[in-house]
Amino acid sequence: MTIQELGYYESLDEYRKEQNLESFEIGRVVLEHKERYVVKTPENEYDSELIGSLRFTTESRYDFPAVGDWVAFSEYDEGKALIHSVYPRTSIIERQAVGKSGQVQIIATNIDYGLIVQVVDRDFNINRIERYLTVCNASNVEPIIVLSKIDLIDSSELEAIVDQISARIKDVPIYSVSSETKGYSELENILTDGKTYCLLGSSGVGKSTLLNALTGETTMKTGEISSSVNFVK
Repeated sequence: MTIQELGYYESLDEYRKEQNLESFEIGRVVLEHKERYVVKTPENEYDSELIGSLRFTTESRYDFPAVGDWVAFSEYDEGKALIHSVYPRTSIIERQAVGKSGQVQIIATNIDYGLIVQVVDRDFNINRIERYLTVCNASNVEPIIVLSKIDLIDSSELEAIVDQISARIKDVPIYSVSSETKGYSELENILTDGKTYCLLGSSGVGKSTLLNALTGETTMKTGEISSSVNFVK
């Protein structure tokens, strides 16, 4: 893997020079848990935390790293690192923090495309798709609609669902997939190296199956994903 395949873009170089961060390594946050972060580079992953000055000068949740962020860091021990700075973001997917009025929870940053996964069984709900479209539009993320488990209905029912979506939602591509009949090739063909995608959808709509199919490996066990947003690179 190269840093470009990890999602690195040219404007990060400009910021790095402007802020005199060239003496630090650069990596991407792929996991966050209680102010500890896993930072990934093309070669390694580091268990990381913020330096004290950065921790104490933060003014809001937006100042802390989140999954998807690019950060400047230094390794102080094997596999251990300190985060010195967070690079500017191109997009932020966020939601209201549960039980915390007025506070936001950053789900992921620097996402290029959001795959809105919706199952076509009796739980199909076009209003839910539109809610995720609102999230994408507010987050500066390009939406792609993915209809999953199409083996549960016949072709005429699928056509009716696609027509229903197309009548209400304009200029958003729609793809259909199934764990039984596959159908992932068309979706795979539009995925671009160096771009970052996330999966948006309710529990049980087939996000883990889709993720495993697109990565070509068992990245997640079926049924393992419970959150509504999942970061994919």
